[in-house]
Amino acid sequence: MPRTINDPEKRDPRFPDHDPNLPRCGWVPPTDALYCAYHDEEWGRPIYDDKALFSKLIQDGQQAGLAWITILRKRDNLLKAYDGFDPDIVAFYTEADRARLLSDAGIIRSKLKINAAIVNAQIFLKMRDEEGLNFSDYLWDFVGGAPIQNAWKQFKDAPVESPESIALSKDLKKRGFKFVGPVIVYAFMQAVGMINDHATDCHVYEACRDTRRL
Repeated sequence: MPRTINDPEKRDPRFPDHDPNLPRCGWVPPTDALYCAYHDEEWGRPIYDDKALFSKLIQDGQQAGLAWITILRKRDNLLKAYDGFDPDIVAFYTEADRARLLSDAGIIRSKLKINAAIVNAQIFLKMRDEEGLNFSDYLWDFVGGAPIQNAWKQFKDAPVESPESIALSKDLKKRGFKFVGPVIVYAFMQAVGMINDHATDCHVYEACRDTRRL
């Protein structure tokens, strides 16, 4: 059970309405207001915007080898440094941009991950401008256009990959995308609501259940 925190002075001032006592998925530390806010307000909520999906895919790639909380705490810096991960900008980054990113202590300073963001943005543009593919439709087609609804009693029962994430990973890799293994892709699909993997006793589960595109 989550620990009870009734003393308002011990609550994170950035999240004054944060209630650490709500039932959440087991991966969420109830006393970490930033983590709770991400879980409550973002994780598992369907995203359909092309660029928002691309941004999230790159963020999940940045996580490779790290804990998600590391990315979450650096996310504002990452978004600022990478122009919001807007593929129309990142695709044209120069060597000066690479050097700038490598010298930025507020982000993940990895040559491989910096290169992946640029290469992936270039592929995004190719898919859109040369192949006429809508990135959102392309991604959501792998789950039939609507969120897969799971019903895990505990979050730990959820897998780390699925046939859908394996298929999507394979296709992304074939197109040249980097940092898109099936485990990373599954985490991405969970995060953007393509798969509802909230535990059934989580207070967000019902809000994400049977969500359909409006």
